[in-house]
Amino acid sequence: MRLDVAGFARGGRTESHERVLHLCEQVERIGFDGIWFNEFHFQYPPQAYPSTMMLASAILARTQRLRVGTSIVVTPLYHPLLLAEDVAQLHWQSGGRFDLGIGRGTHPATLMALGIAAESTRDRFEQSYGIMRDAWATGARIEEGSCWPASDVSVGPLLAGETVPVYVAGTSRDTLGFAASEGLPLLLSLDPPEGAQLATYHTILAEEGHACRLQASSLSRYVCIAATTAQAMAKLDAFIPRLYERRIASARAAGRPADQIVMPDRQTAMARQIIAGSPDDCVAQLTTLQSGTGINAARLVFNGNGIVDMSAAIADMELFGRAVLPALRG
Repeated sequence: MRLDVAGFARGGRTESHERVLHLCEQVERIGFDGIWFNEFHFQYPPQAYPSTMMLASAILARTQRLRVGTSIVVTPLYHPLLLAEDVAQLHWQSGGRFDLGIGRGTHPATLMALGIAAESTRDRFEQSYGIMRDAWATGARIEEGSCWPASDVSVGPLLAGETVPVYVAGTSRDTLGFAASEGLPLLLSLDPPEGAQLATYHTILAEEGHACRLQASSLSRYVCIAATTAQAMAKLDAFIPRLYERRIASARAAGRPADQIVMPDRQTAMARQIIAGSPDDCVAQLTTLQSGTGINAARLVFNGNGIVDMSAAIADMELFGRAVLPALRG
């Protein structure tokens, strides 16, 4: 099972850039396979890392084995020819260690700030991927009638004989259907939990006959780990209310209704979003999750997306690396 880390470098400049880079070196040393970063623009207070691609470049230069992924690049915000070049450069610089997660994006303030109509994001998302895919392989031109001005400047082939790993994040039937039709694996979300996404995806596969790409997909879980089950449950009980408050604040910031968000009990949280317990508990839960979903990769969030102090999160990652990673890898 591929086991990655996510959730760091969100928020403001509470941690120095050097410490963030050192964290990534620690993630590699502990033995995780990759690290993922989210893209947020025009936040207040300002985000330290609105550009996941620039951050990825710095991390890839400081590591030797670790993969770096974007979860996600909001492709409707970018010109696809320039984005194709940037991704190809990261692929080349890193020796193929860059993973591109893409999505439509839903934050209305970002779209408004850039003058992009929300109703255009589906077309921009789907057309952007097609242009990038062609640019990486045989060369691409933008034709009349697309979301960007027509261009007769061919870009590519940029990666002779190579491919960039591309994942799709999304919860709507349109986006999941696009991923299925293009044969792209999924980046499944924590919020909402992936159950509804998987049900929709399986329905699409049954109706349209596409190949299933879940084995290559990735899901996500918060992690509350401790030396004993009792200690981990105490951490979990303190974590759930803070996570609930964070979800309420995030929904309001994105302009989504928050009145339907309910704080889960311990059992529900563990069933949908959280791996919690002793190292042996974590091994059992991840093994069950893998066999139940058919998904062989997980993005693990040790810091609660900024809720947990970085030092505490690193200590938990160290314990996970000593006692869980070896068991999951045979």
